[in-house]
Amino acid sequence: MPIDWTPLRKLVAECDSFALTSHTRADCDAVGSELGLLYALESLGKRVRIINADAPPEHIRFIDVEGRVEVLGEGVTVEDVHQADAHIVCDTSAWGQLGAMADVIRSSPAQRLVIDHHQSGDDLGATVLKDDTAEATGRLIVEAMDALKVPISPKAAMPLFAAIATDTGWFRFPSVTPITYRTIARLMEAGANPTELFQQLYDRNTAARVRLHGRIMESIALELDGRVAFGQATDEDFQATGAAQADTEDVVNRLLSVEGVEVAVLLANMEPGLIKASLRSRTIVDVRPVAEKFGGGGHAKAAGVRYRGTIAEAKAALLAAIVEQFHD
Repeated sequence: MPIDWTPLRKLVAECDSFALTSHTRADCDAVGSELGLLYALESLGKRVRIINADAPPEHIRFIDVEGRVEVLGEGVTVEDVHQADAHIVCDTSAWGQLGAMADVIRSSPAQRLVIDHHQSGDDLGATVLKDDTAEATGRLIVEAMDALKVPISPKAAMPLFAAIATDTGWFRFPSVTPITYRTIARLMEAGANPTELFQQLYDRNTAARVRLHGRIMESIALELDGRVAFGQATDEDFQATGAAQADTEDVVNRLLSVEGVEVAVLLANMEPGLIKASLRSRTIVDVRPVAEKFGGGGHAKAAGVRYRGTIAEAKAALLAAIVEQFHD
């Protein structure tokens, strides 16, 4: 549903300083959206900082060319955040995804605004500008820039392109529309280089990352007559390969590529007793209610949840919930 950007224009008119934030373990849509909005607001003479609860995964840090993403507790205090006139949360509207920034925002007297494209969310005590039909928050930031009458700068073009390209699986997902391509064309005209971006994101795999993906693919287990695929990344897998948590990104889509598979789930150990589950669907099966059942969320075709328990327990619980979706 189209967004009425009047609240954003009003906020920008009233406030001089902004603190932008997003979810923990930020992806390109989160960081790209923050950067695009930062450059837009700075072009209007505003003072802007991006302050997240943790640093972006190493393999996407290249999109932050100027190193504008700051981390709470690493030279940034709660008082620094509270100095802002307004907080804008990008690419999430869930308290649980903000990490340490959640309590900081809760305790701040500043105005709050959310720009997001996810269906799930909490009441952040904020003005929420959300379009859950949008393929990426990055595309909404371009809309916001248009509403503010801010041209797309070369500095903003690349991170915003990365935001949209990665959240659409490089334009493979059904969320892609003609609006997507028109926006992408504008970003290219402003200076985004798709070839360079693709090489940076997908053609720079470390040996550890490749080895981890191999172990995950070896672990594949097919359920429901091959319609559901599970893969797993255990502590042993991370230790044996030297890979990091961020190295699991996108491998769930490889599980989904197996012929006959309609739903894919990747289960990865985050810490003792905590499993990260990434769910993908390429049919009418909606994985969002599956994630929401266990406190997660997302979209119909892509969702996620953090499950307290073992990988085996997570698999059993998620499979049962997925079966319910097949029967609905």
